[in-house]
Amino acid sequence: MATANFCRPKFIHHYHHQHQNCFNLPTNLYFSNHLKSKRSDGAQSVRRRRQRWRSSLRVHCQAAATDIEATARAGKDRLLKVPISNIRNFSIIAHIDHGKSTLADKLLQMTGTVESRDMKEQFLDNMDLERERGITIKLQAARMRFIYENEPYCLNLIDTPGHVDFSYEVSRSLAACEGALLVVDASQGVEAQTLANVYLALENNLEIIPVLNKIDLPGADPARVCQEIEEIVGLDCSNAIYTSAKEGIGITEILNAIVQRIPPPRDTAERPLRALIFDSYYDPYRGVIVYFRIIDGTIKKGDRVLFMASGKDYYADELGVLSPNQLQVDQLYAGEVGFLSASIRSVADARVGDTITHFQRKAEQSLPGYKEATPMVFCGLFPVDADQFSELRDALEKLQLNDAALKFEPETSSAMGFGFRCGFLGLLHMEIVQERLEREYNLSLITTAPSVVYRVNCIDGDTVECSNPSLLPEPGNRRSIEEPFVKIELLTPKEYIGALMELAQDRRGIFKEMKYITENRASIIYELPLAEMVGDFFDQLKSRSKGYASMEYNFIGYTESDLIKLDILINGDRVEPLATIVHKDKAYSVGRALTQKLKELIPRQMFKVPIQATIGSKVIASEAISAIRKDVLAKCYGGDISRKKKLLKKQAEGKKRMKAIGKVDVPQEAFMAVLKLEKEVL
Repeated sequence: MATANFCRPKFIHHYHHQHQNCFNLPTNLYFSNHLKSKRSDGAQSVRRRRQRWRSSLRVHCQAAATDIEATARAGKDRLLKVPISNIRNFSIIAHIDHGKSTLADKLLQMTGTVESRDMKEQFLDNMDLERERGITIKLQAARMRFIYENEPYCLNLIDTPGHVDFSYEVSRSLAACEGALLVVDASQGVEAQTLANVYLALENNLEIIPVLNKIDLPGADPARVCQEIEEIVGLDCSNAIYTSAKEGIGITEILNAIVQRIPPPRDTAERPLRALIFDSYYDPYRGVIVYFRIIDGTIKKGDRVLFMASGKDYYADELGVLSPNQLQVDQLYAGEVGFLSASIRSVADARVGDTITHFQRKAEQSLPGYKEATPMVFCGLFPVDADQFSELRDALEKLQLNDAALKFEPETSSAMGFGFRCGFLGLLHMEIVQERLEREYNLSLITTAPSVVYRVNCIDGDTVECSNPSLLPEPGNRRSIEEPFVKIELLTPKEYIGALMELAQDRRGIFKEMKYITENRASIIYELPLAEMVGDFFDQLKSRSKGYASMEYNFIGYTESDLIKLDILINGDRVEPLATIVHKDKAYSVGRALTQKLKELIPRQMFKVPIQATIGSKVIASEAISAIRKDVLAKCYGGDISRKKKLLKKQAEGKKRMKAIGKVDVPQEAFMAVLKLEKEVL
């Protein structure tokens, strides 16, 4: 009779070799599956073997269990103070989808900061939008307590976004840290945003710890990725940490490396208070809540504090740490990260980058703060209901508190009414802001086509910046138009080089350089008009490379281009909201697409309605909506032809007179559809 084979499965060997927590191993599932398939074994025999197996597991896991239980107990004591030399402030940086949030989850779990019963995937991504899209949008801070060589350490983690549109969040979080974990996917290797984040960390003089994640994947090649990091980034990977955040491999090694390799903050608790605000948000009950990192000095609950940039002073009603939920404490000192609530009602009083100091014992000089974010993409935001204009303004002010890269100013449109011209760091940033306004503030919005800021050199020597086609000076007054250019770097496997070069050439790209960073991966550098990139460039990039290519771009300046203003005339009247600024080579195709779409959308009138796309006075594309015509010959049952001609002539004169005084109302649906079309064709 065949006997059941109870050899240990591969994953159990793997866990023993890595000395990880063995309590979560699905042994019951393993045995139940074998019992189903091996019914021939007697019940007594199976029970004895199971008991022997469990006892062997208990022996192997005892040491690991003791360590994890001790760590979990320490996590519950995370509000206890430690010396400044035992504080570590670090951030996690990586390209999008390389496992930052999963690693942060595992660090919180391993240090006992979050109970196992409360744990969920992407724990720090607390917005519904982040969970739906699977991306990190906002930086999140969490305080952990870790025991290393029988000594408690306070670890302040800041999890950061990975998408290029949220690089401002990354730069702010890095300014509050002394070190960073550089997470790289062991199967995908170095990507565009990996490089960008490394350069940001080096600018801030941070200690960088390379971490190779997802080593459990079948396609993982840690040796190749280490070589890539050394060749491309220039970091020494001899002490890189191999991990799988999902499986919990290498997490203890990461925690040890944070303690050993990241330097502690400077001991400046005796100096006057200086704290840097790195994030904030608006709470409808408590006012503005400020997240800060104390650089110098000490702050206590009830202290009277001064915001140095705004000059406003408040009493610190609540003081606490983020762990990751808000936990109140009585005092914080240099090197610590925490939050402050002081019943601040005006969102302008506590801005990101401001310095907090004591009202009585002021600091001599404020902290440098942050470089102002420069918007790259602009669009108009208008409420569907005109009565919601004031609500939209309040919502934008509160959202700007939480998203410092957002810029806005009032705008009026003849078609849309009152709204705002908003500036964003990229298309994804624009989408996220629009969705947050609609979800968090219950607003219904209309978004115009994204555009960029053009620079117009006038004949009289003046230079005008123009983000809206309606603000463009008349052709007789302008000498030239300059458009913003970006330097874009595409990292791609070698088999997709041709497709991506074709894409860049179609978008008026100027080829600069191509080099092989490894045997199978290449870097292609182009200079590209930003206006060509704010459309579907990123979607096309992913589509043509089957998702393997990545991109990173940065603004390099303005370049003179052959740009024109394309106007739309309906029945001879210029419709300003439909005007666009396009390159001369694309004017005909855009004009033809717009006129054809409007012909479908505008309802027929009692007179013929011409729709024209014009450059100045020159018509480049035209369509016409035929008139609704009454059959005036219906009552004629024969008779002389002159009678019929007389009736037709009378009708034509009436149509001509109606056309001269008639006005065409373009429905809101037509504007919406055309704006959607502009996003596709521009």
